[in-house]
Amino acid sequence: MAADRLTFRNITALAPMVRVGTLPMRLLALDYGADVVYCEELIDIKMAQCQRKVNEVLDTVDFVAPDDRVMFRTCRKEKDRVVFQMGTADPDRALAVARLVEKDVAAIDVNMGCPKEYSTKGGMGAALLSNPDKIEAILRKLVSGVSVPVTCKIRILPTLEETVALAQRIEKVGVAAIAVHGRFKDERPRHPVHCDYIQAVAQAISIPVIANGGSLDLVKTYEDIEEFRRATGAASVMLARAAMWNASVFSTQGLLPVERVMEEYLKYAIRYDNHAFNTKYCLCQMLRDKVESPLGKQVQAAQTNAEISEALGLQEFHRQTEEQLQTRREAHQSSSQPSSPVVDGDVVTMAVKFERREYPPQITPKMVLLEWSRKQRMEQPLYETVQRSQDRGFQSTVTVDEKKYRSSLWEKSKKFAEQAAAIVCLRFLGVPEGRVGEKDSDLVCKRKRESKTNGRTEEDRRKKLHVGDVLQELETSEQRGMKAGSEKISRSSETSAD
Repeated sequence: MAADRLTFRNITALAPMVRVGTLPMRLLALDYGADVVYCEELIDIKMAQCQRKVNEVLDTVDFVAPDDRVMFRTCRKEKDRVVFQMGTADPDRALAVARLVEKDVAAIDVNMGCPKEYSTKGGMGAALLSNPDKIEAILRKLVSGVSVPVTCKIRILPTLEETVALAQRIEKVGVAAIAVHGRFKDERPRHPVHCDYIQAVAQAISIPVIANGGSLDLVKTYEDIEEFRRATGAASVMLARAAMWNASVFSTQGLLPVERVMEEYLKYAIRYDNHAFNTKYCLCQMLRDKVESPLGKQVQAAQTNAEISEALGLQEFHRQTEEQLQTRREAHQSSSQPSSPVVDGDVVTMAVKFERREYPPQITPKMVLLEWSRKQRMEQPLYETVQRSQDRGFQSTVTVDEKKYRSSLWEKSKKFAEQAAAIVCLRFLGVPEGRVGEKDSDLVCKRKRESKTNGRTEEDRRKKLHVGDVLQELETSEQRGMKAGSEKISRSSETSAD
């Protein structure tokens, strides 16, 4: 093995975990001392449809599906230590996916141990254990087809002999390591881990064996990791649930309070724009039996990373990070997009953004476009808006006189996206859009006239009110005088009677 290739001997690793092994958790585990981190199992069919995109705003590499979902996100910090795990049952498709990601990861792993239906129903995961010929075909294709190490993760078979035989067959293909989960296919975490099976495999092959499955019974602290390694005779240890509950289990300094670990995790989730529901799921796993506590209930009720930040007291960090990301986003969009009109199919596009401060109060491009359309006796402008998942940005297309207009830049809200589309239409048509300092449009002139009229009306109303107040005051004074005279006459009469 070349010196610059990832080694799997004498390491501790974050195990692949569905919904947990996303970028924030992987970076957190590395911070606390993990040597290697595995991503969650990603299905080859979905990954094969992805495009590799460099995200200049987040400084990441994203693998984006046709529906704009980010299937896999990674960054430079983990490049030399992240293992991409895939679910596959097809050698050719596995190779295609491996070649797609190999420049951005340290190794490729094939999941051959997951017993869940979503994996096994396609012949993947633990279903491969009953088809060693296919296992060999997949691994051989990968080993010969990519430049990074290839590994696999298996479960133990019904007998010790079968398990050892499979491991030996896998070793001959040329993989760099084998991770062994010490439970049978139909066993779950509540069942004890079979350390003797892992030990038998470790003794039978020469490549590193990574022991997995000890989180509940055997591994609760950093010191327990070495005990599990000795009990299994393995070269390395892989942790799943123990790390999911508290990633500081990798730290030589001992476990940290889970609340502190949650805060550090959330900072990564905010920094790398992790989906709020994934963030919430991972935080709830960390809370465990405290999930019904006041903090747990607040986290569960949150719908956005901003609300989650409020629950953990990180509102200011969230605000500052969002401002930084927005500044990067705007700078990148401005520098990478042409400002002149471009015809994209049947849509006219321009790189423009809506800046509210550039327009007078009560005036917006949408209002100007609507007023202009009415004057031209056209149908009302029609807006269609979409939202992309990777950064939840909005983009709107406006149809005017059967022609479509759209900004090539994505906005932070649906309202702003519609305003940007209106700007594109107005600029393309050469119609003043109502900006401050621009030649007044019909709508601006109308608003000014209305403002003057309203001002005169208000002044007349105030004058009328003033006159009314004076008359009322005079009437009141007169009534007071009459009342005073009446009281005087009354008092005079009373004196005479005495």
